[in-house]
Formats: sequence, C-alpha cells, structure tokens
Amino acid sequence: MADGAADAAAVEHARALLAATAERLAAAGARDEALARYEEPKALLGVVPRRPTMRALGRAWRMGALLLARDGSVWQTGVSTRVTEPGRPQHHTASVEERRAYRAAAIQGGFPMGETVNHAIVPIAIDEALVGGPGPLFVRDGAAWVRWGSDAPVPLERYLDDLADLLLHPPQGA
Repeated sequence: MADGAADAAAVEHARALLAATAERLAAAGARDEALARYEEPKALLGVVPRRPTMRALGRAWRMGALLLARDGSVWQTGVSTRVTEPGRPQHHTASVEERRAYRAAAIQGGFPMGETVNHAIVPIAIDEALVGGPGPLFVRDGAAWVRWGSDAPVPLERYLDDLADLLLHPPQGA
C-alpha cells in the first residue's frame, strides 16, 4: 500500500475509533462536560456595555488533549472553567481576574453551578489535514497518533482505550 493510501486508511480508522469510543461512552452514561464559545458582545447602541457570556456548543468527554463529542467529532482542549460564584473583582493578578471573568461569563451563559465548561477550544477536522499535522491528533506512517504534553506520541487506539476506561471506571474519590 502506498504511503498516501496508508495515511488515508489511517484517517478513516481514526474516524471509526472516535465514533466507536463515543458510542461506548454514551451507552455507559460516562460523565461529559460542556463546550462553549466565550463572547464579548458589542455594546447596545454603541454605548451601553454588555457582559461577556459563554454560548453553549454542545457536550463532550474530556480525553486528555482531546474533547470527544457524541457524534465522534473531536476538539482540541483549550481553557476549562468550573462554574462557581465569581465574586467581585479584587484587582489580584491578571490570571486570577481572568478566571473570575470566565466564571462570570459561564453564569451569564446559563451554565449551572458546578459544571465544567471548556472554551477556547479548536475543532479538529478528521480528514487529510491530519497527515503530518501539528495538532494533538495526527497521522504519520499510516497510523493515527495523539500528542499530549511533552510525552512521546501514543497510538490513538491505545490512547482512547486508556482514557475511556478512566471515564468508565474512575479511581475512587475522583
């Protein structure tokens, strides 16, 4: 099989693995998380400011560097926010204030307290762009791989199996 054909087959195999994993997690009722887009709305009439919000995009299972949706589509993880009372600005460090603003935007978007909301996420196309791609999910030498942090890439099938198992059988206290 030519390299191009092997890579195309690996993309199709990745698509099938993602869909099968999503079906497995859905059937078991595994815990998923919200996906959202952070928005800073334009001012009303150009002068009345409006509060930032988060718009719901759906739900997905957190699989390390990937967020897997029920339909088998996949997103690159971005920022994760736990919805809690944001409190008032205290003029702490910029990162503390940024997290407070994200919590306020999640509440403004109607997400319930305690929900985990993933935003600043990037969809990953499961197509020929995976071949040699720079993202966390890529195809090389006729196989699909996942990069997570600075670790060496892991075969997609093993990666999905390991992380699905953790979602289906979380360690005690998790």
